[in-house]
Order: sequence, then structure tokens, then C-alpha cells
Amino acid sequence: MSSSPTPPHPSPLSHHPSSLPSPLAAPAPAPLTRPAVVTALRAAGCVFAEDEAELLLSTARTAGELAAMVERRTLGLPLEHVVGWAEFCGRRIAVDPGVFVPRRRTEFLVGRAVGLGLRAAGRTGRPPVVVDLCCGSGAVGAVLAAALGPVELHAADIEPAAVRCARRNVLAAGGEVHEGDLFDALPAGLRGRIDILVANVPYVPTQEVGLLPPEARDHEPLVALDGGADGLDVLRRVTATAPQWLAPGGHLLVETSERQAPRAIETFTRNGLLPRVAASDELCATVVIGTRAGTAPQPPQTPRVGTTSPPP
Repeated sequence: MSSSPTPPHPSPLSHHPSSLPSPLAAPAPAPLTRPAVVTALRAAGCVFAEDEAELLLSTARTAGELAAMVERRTLGLPLEHVVGWAEFCGRRIAVDPGVFVPRRRTEFLVGRAVGLGLRAAGRTGRPPVVVDLCCGSGAVGAVLAAALGPVELHAADIEPAAVRCARRNVLAAGGEVHEGDLFDALPAGLRGRIDILVANVPYVPTQEVGLLPPEARDHEPLVALDGGADGLDVLRRVTATAPQWLAPGGHLLVETSERQAPRAIETFTRNGLLPRVAASDELCATVVIGTRAGTAPQPPQTPRVGTTSPPP
């Protein structure tokens, strides 16, 4: 380690530390104004700079925290990682750095799952068993638990960071979170009992991952994005094993793209699931729903006088 040269005329104060003036405290940084935050975000390429500025200003507790948040956002971190949460289905979901951020289009999958879960509860007379596979932050499972009322909820992910984050959201909803690869993570006692199995699997083809926005490709785990050569590798693995875990009449719901849906349907059919596709133009969302073949017996229905019974 090098040393500084000795000055030719050392000050007498250097031999008397007690006589040195006490250092002045650094002045607190001036609070960033709303226009300054908007300008910084715009310069960084944030399309919704005004909305993001309002969120940062309302979230930061101090001027220093606001400055740090603005800096992280302008460096390209996802807004949800900066503020620590994402809005999903009208709820705040905790999202830690390095964890997949729930997408708004996945709200469509949740809506379909809620409808099927309510029917399952009505059919069986018990709380539905719900599993959120590839759960990420646990957003889907937490929202389903809130919407369906009493449920037996389990969530699982292979990423340790995701599992830690999901526990914050899912445990608060009364569920359990497991770490591991797909069904290997689940308790054996769930086999053949799952009414609603949601699997928000990665479905971006490997060669297209580099085309994703920087917020995703640079700050979210690759395992949550890369679906293999055609984007359907993980979907195939889930679909091949799901029938062994679904209850009679249970449903598997998987998000995919419109162009991938025909091949996904073939995979569902090949593995004994009865498939159908639901889509939302508004959210640009496509969901493939597979029902375990050999559905549970339906309670008898007595047609009302003057009505026609619906087809079976």
C-alpha cells in the first residue's frame, strides 16, 4: 500500500488532534421534485414516466429513499422490484429483486381458475384443493385463495428466491409453499386430489428470450422465461404428469401464446386431458384448460316444468 508524501511544513494542528475543528455534518440531499423525477425517468426511456413518478413519490418515505429508487429505476430495474410490490388482480403482491413479476395478462388465467374453482366447490361440497405450480411470487395462488374463500392451497417453484418471496404472499393466504422441480416439490398426499392446478410455465422460445424487454431478460430469472426450443418444453412436462395429480373433474390451466395453442392442445389430448382454449383480446392472453378424463359424477338435476334440460 502506498503512503502519502509528508508535507514540507506540517501544520501544528496535526500534532494536536483535540484542537482540530469538528467535521460538519453533510447536508441532507434536497428532495427531488415531481418534475425532476419525471424528467429523469423520461431520459431513461420510461414510457409511463408520469405514472411511475407518482408511484415512487408516494412510496418513498424519505428524500434519500426517493433518490435511491429513482436511480435504480433509471438503471433499468423493473418498477415492481424498485417499490417491492406489484398490483395484480387489484391486490398488492410482494415482489423481491430477482423474482418474476406477475403480468397483467395472467389475470385472465386467474379469472378462468376462479370460475372453475367455484364450480368444483359446489360439486364436491368441500373447499377446493388449489396448486400454483411455477408460482414465482405466489401471486396467482394468493389471489385464488382470496377469491375462492376456504381452499387448501399449495404453491411450488424451483427458484429459491421465488420460494422465499412466495412465502410472504401465500402463507398470508393460509397456504403452503414448497421448493423443487414441478411435481417433485409437492407433498405426495396431493396426488389425485387437486381440483385446480394452475401452471404459469415459461413459454418464451429460447431464441426469442433476447428480444424481451431489458427489465425481463436482465432482472428476472431465465428459468422463469425460457421455455425451450419451441417454448413448450415445461408445458409438456407438466401436462404429462398432471393427470396423476388431478382429482376426477380437476382442471389444469396453462398460459401460452396464440400461435403455440394448437401444439399445446395436442399435448393435452395426448396425455388424456380434455382441452379447450380461452382467450382475451383485451389482455392478449391465451389459456389452455385441460380437464382430467373421467370427470366426477354430477349430482342429478330435475328439470323445471316448462324448461328444456341442457345437453349433457
